[in-house]
Amino acid sequence: MLGVKEKPAKSRSAALLILLAGGLAVALWACSAPERSAPGAPEEVISVWVSIVPQKYFVERIGGDRVDVEVMVPPGFSPATYEPRPSQVEALAGADMYVQIGVPFDDAWMSRIRALNQVMLVVDQSQGIDRIDARDPHIWLSPRLVKVQARTIFEALVELDRDYEGFYRANLEAFLVDLDELDTRIERGLSGLETRKFIVFHPAWSYFAHDYGLEMIPVRVEGGDPSAAEMAELIRIARANGIKVIFAQPEFSTQSAETIAREIDGRVLLISPLAPDWMENLARVADTFAEVLGKQEQ
Repeated sequence: MLGVKEKPAKSRSAALLILLAGGLAVALWACSAPERSAPGAPEEVISVWVSIVPQKYFVERIGGDRVDVEVMVPPGFSPATYEPRPSQVEALAGADMYVQIGVPFDDAWMSRIRALNQVMLVVDQSQGIDRIDARDPHIWLSPRLVKVQARTIFEALVELDRDYEGFYRANLEAFLVDLDELDTRIERGLSGLETRKFIVFHPAWSYFAHDYGLEMIPVRVEGGDPSAAEMAELIRIARANGIKVIFAQPEFSTQSAETIAREIDGRVLLISPLAPDWMENLARVADTFAEVLGKQEQ
């Protein structure tokens, strides 16, 4: 069992009656229809809600046009502070599935979300993941860990929509191939760097850094700004390692990052862990790391 409750199969009896009543016409239609239109499967798509934007990409890669995915925390908002709009709360009452991932929004709101819709399948996308840092929920920034998460999503969709298991499995396998290719590309691009240390304003990249042998030095820890002493230490570390770029996240203030950049005669670059084009975004971030870290002086 992946979620809180199993959602009953939808309209199976009605679909069976229609199938029997249709006789030969239905049989002929079945022979010519593509897999995603196979008889016996529910005609309506699965209503899925997710916590953050990148999850929408994952669910759609596996669910294809069998899913209608909505995001609780819209682009540009922080999962640490967002509160659902009344329209979102109302829509959740009719959802088939909710996929949480362990961001602060989930911790604050999941008990209330469950209460809104007790027959909705609630799936924890982080299940089966060994966390390397309890403070960092950004497991979706590791292509290797996303392979585990993709299988969890696949199993949840099959639990709700078993007639389309073959469709979901084919999508899963294609996604896993793309993830392996992305992983290989990033690993090659980040090999042989002059330095492997980088300073980032929001500590979102520990899983990415762990996978590819980088060392993340966070400016902002647990939602707070660094003290004067911490700022001084970060400036010292940057100078000692020849770091000239401070990475920041567009969803947060960059004031502290800009202060450090001025002190080291450097600059601030924005990288987002919440971009909707997940695969392209991660490839771009990796290219940015390769360019910046490859040019730094030790």
